[in-house]
Amino acid sequence: MDVSGGSGQPRSDDAEPAERPAAPTARTDDRGPESTDAPTAPPRGGASAGTGKPEPRPERSAEPPAPRDDRAGTPLGSPASDAGEPAAPDTADPDGPGGPDGPGGPAAPGTSGPEGTRAAGAAGPGETGVHGADGVRGAFGPDAARADLADGRGHEQGGAAGGKPPRRPKEPGGGLLMGRPFGVPVYVAPSWFVVAALITWVFGGQLDRVLPELGAARYLVSLFFAIAFYASVLVHELAHTVAAIRFKLPVRRIQLQFFGGVSEIEKEAETPGREFVLAFVGPLLSLVLAGLFYLAMQPVEPGTVPGVLLAGLMVSNLIVAIFNLLPGLPLDGGRMLRAVVWKITGRPMSGTVAAAWVGRALAVSVLIGLPLLNYSGAFGGGTENANGMDALTDGLLAAVLAAIIWTGAGNSLRMARLREHLPELRARTLTRRAVPVETETPLSEALRRANAAGARALVVVDAEGTPLSLVREAAIVGVPEHRRPWVAVSGLAQDLTDGMRVSAELAGEELLDVLRATPATEYLVVEETGEIYGVLSAADVERAFVRAMARPS
Repeated sequence: MDVSGGSGQPRSDDAEPAERPAAPTARTDDRGPESTDAPTAPPRGGASAGTGKPEPRPERSAEPPAPRDDRAGTPLGSPASDAGEPAAPDTADPDGPGGPDGPGGPAAPGTSGPEGTRAAGAAGPGETGVHGADGVRGAFGPDAARADLADGRGHEQGGAAGGKPPRRPKEPGGGLLMGRPFGVPVYVAPSWFVVAALITWVFGGQLDRVLPELGAARYLVSLFFAIAFYASVLVHELAHTVAAIRFKLPVRRIQLQFFGGVSEIEKEAETPGREFVLAFVGPLLSLVLAGLFYLAMQPVEPGTVPGVLLAGLMVSNLIVAIFNLLPGLPLDGGRMLRAVVWKITGRPMSGTVAAAWVGRALAVSVLIGLPLLNYSGAFGGGTENANGMDALTDGLLAAVLAAIIWTGAGNSLRMARLREHLPELRARTLTRRAVPVETETPLSEALRRANAAGARALVVVDAEGTPLSLVREAAIVGVPEHRRPWVAVSGLAQDLTDGMRVSAELAGEELLDVLRATPATEYLVVEETGEIYGVLSAADVERAFVRAMARPS
């Protein structure tokens, strides 16, 4: 059967009545030239012969607007259809409706890594990590499409139509929830406790040289410093968040982790000027904090605990600001460079490519230059004070920072490429033709109508033609062929919710935003007039994205 954007109500060429009251026919005027190719005999499980009733002729189905995929000619309900593909782990209870013994089936396959594929990976100290064109929260790559769209397994319900209600999308998670400033959840990742212990130990050793009279209490002071430092990083991230909210960009969460913080902003700034501002406000706030700590130091005696703490916070915020202003992705300075190139060339992708390659060069510079600078005494050391352990520590730190910058730059390029292909995802071209059937229609009869119309989806409607639910293809495959005449389509249907009605005009990021807001395996696609256009499968969206990504930019 064809993959198309039609909703095809079977329609005879004359005035002969069908066996059952037909729901209103969906629009087919914009789907290309009509085709008269249709099966002349119903498949197994179709309407019984000898009833004396005229057999309805197949619909003159429209030519599908979407490209044909490998399963375009596979009849609905065939084991070779989409539903026969392997499911992601834990998509359903093994003994429940979605398990092997029930009519349920898989959601879109695959899962992604922690919180999808974030553009920046692990961020540097105080670095925004994810915002702008390349920093959309891993939302649109193959992994992310699977992670976000496949969450629709919470909406799966096999068996009776009145099954469990759909579950709400999960909170983003990512550690210990600390609060919701400006409505944005702030999480502390488990790795933060590791770096907090490390800072406490290192800073405690420095305090032992400056304030030896503290004794063991120096570690309490060091712990306070670690907490105050990450509070400064949080202020840095909140600056990005406030700017994003000001520009009406959704912020998914803020996460404090091993190498700083990440603000996960889900959409790209609309202009290079806004992108520049969005990136610059973080380092700017770090510089402001460094200045405030410097002013607070003036009336304080240098050799005291408050003086040492204020000096440490001033220096650390200054380092955060300078580090993030380095002109390479995924750092804030790299996003500022991207904005500048975007403004000059008029192409966001050109800015991303330039800033990403500068970021990779920066990673190599950090890997080689940081140990050399420390060995030369630029950071207060020298060859006379150097030892093997210090050299090893410097090398490991440089390698980790270089890996973070290199990986973040590469991810930024990949996410930019994903965004470049987003407009190719259109609900109208990805939609399957659907046949409306009434609640008590036997599955065999519904499949006969769908196959005759060249459709690959079933929409359950009431007597007035109002859509009630969608028959899941995975559930159809789970019903043996000999039982289909005795199984009503309503028993295999997923109730429609408001979020499962998708406009046929949606495309690109807007389409994915709608699908992500209400995760499911299938969606009802409707025209602006409310007419049924067809059914959109999350698996079809994922396959279309993979095909688009396979094409060169």
